[in-house]
Amino acid sequence: MAGEVLSALRPRVEGLAARGVQPGLATVLVGDNPASRAYVRNKLRTCAETGLHAELHELPAAAGEEEILAKVAELNASATVHGIIVQLPLPRAVNAERILQSVVLSKDVDGFNWANLGALVDGHVQLAPCTPLGVMKMLERAGVRLEGQHAVVIGRSSIVGKPLALMLIASGATVTVCNSKTPDLALHSRTADVLVSAAGRARLVTADMVKPGAVVIDVGINRDAAGKLVGDVDYEAVREVAGAVSPVPGGVGRMTVAMLVANTVLAAEKTAPTR
Repeated sequence: MAGEVLSALRPRVEGLAARGVQPGLATVLVGDNPASRAYVRNKLRTCAETGLHAELHELPAAAGEEEILAKVAELNASATVHGIIVQLPLPRAVNAERILQSVVLSKDVDGFNWANLGALVDGHVQLAPCTPLGVMKMLERAGVRLEGQHAVVIGRSSIVGKPLALMLIASGATVTVCNSKTPDLALHSRTADVLVSAAGRARLVTADMVKPGAVVIDVGINRDAAGKLVGDVDYEAVREVAGAVSPVPGGVGRMTVAMLVANTVLAAEKTAPTR
């Protein structure tokens, strides 16, 4: 699915090239978190394969808030940069919210600006958060009917849970949002036609928590006791009950990167000169 999304972007990238524009994505990476570095490397590679210009701006872990803000301001003003992402997590000593909100609205391809998030409330998607957008694209491409269905989202973050719930509501689904403090989580999850877990707890969703035939999307990325990368869903057990289930790794993560590229192309199209 991610490959299909990226392939569909190439004619749009070529169209921009004919107007003298190459979509550009800039990533700000603070510190040397191995997981963040691997994720950024994947983004850069995918951009290059799709015909985008991608640049990485690295700052030391000791970088202060003002230094990071100055770098974002520089990229805000760059004519060749159409999308900016500040790779999370940031060092605890800095105000991550202040830094994320400093990205100019038109280049907020992560969709974290409060204005972009707020647009979802009224169903007017501008630049939406990439992971929820990727989940919705997966459901669309799999032919999953959402109108009139019950969707349960486990997780209430502003990055995934809340925006995804708003997108599902806009699609006509009846939506229940749960979290780690929800009493008897299984009581809700067993009623879901579409179940999405973004709680960040390894193998939280077990087979007895899933309605037979339900579509299960696993957004979680965790390490189990053996250090293995796993999702929120007990994949092997749940696949015997669900109608469809996404894997970790190799599932939503790939769609997230594809939607980041798509958002960057969209941002470039909005500002490109007309001919």
